[in-house]
Amino acid sequence: MVKQNKSRRLREKMRDDIMRSKQSTLGTFSAARTSEPSKAVAPEPKKQIEITEISSSIAEDELSLRIGFRLVPSRTRFCRITSDLFFDEQRIETLHLRVLQGPLATDESEFSAVLSMMGISEGKHVLRVELYELWTAGEKRTSTVKEATVDYVPLKREDRLIRIPIVKSVEGAGLDILTESEKRVYSEVKEDMKRELEGRRDHW
Repeated sequence: MVKQNKSRRLREKMRDDIMRSKQSTLGTFSAARTSEPSKAVAPEPKKQIEITEISSSIAEDELSLRIGFRLVPSRTRFCRITSDLFFDEQRIETLHLRVLQGPLATDESEFSAVLSMMGISEGKHVLRVELYELWTAGEKRTSTVKEATVDYVPLKREDRLIRIPIVKSVEGAGLDILTESEKRVYSEVKEDMKRELEGRRDHW
């Protein structure tokens, strides 16, 4: 009988020790959790397009325009960019730039355009470049604008003066460039191929 009482007391003591041990462990863990400082979630960097340079040079009746820009935080966050070129507040061309990716690609890019200045009057003219992302609904996002003034002196006076120049050519570094007229041609070709394919299906 004495042995049974001693065994029972021993079991009860062991049970109490285990319970106190568990309570202490849970309490310590809870206190440690509450004492840990909450980790702040870093906000995602805002996408930006920065026009770093607009430079121009005049040769005879042509004006060469070079536009440099930077993509922030990284060019990998961008896919396509649209550029509107303005001359004295009138849009002369819309370019569609596809940002090329790759291990050698950098966040800074540039493109150039050659403008025919035949018939443009002498004096100061304002060039404006607008870069933006164009969404499907026609909404402009991540838009930026920069202007530059050109003091144009023609080498020879044309009989007929015009108000805006003609874009003769465009090219870019690390970019695929598609003009508005080229885009329309591609769209027409795609529509013709689609109609031809549908006609063949009707015969099948």
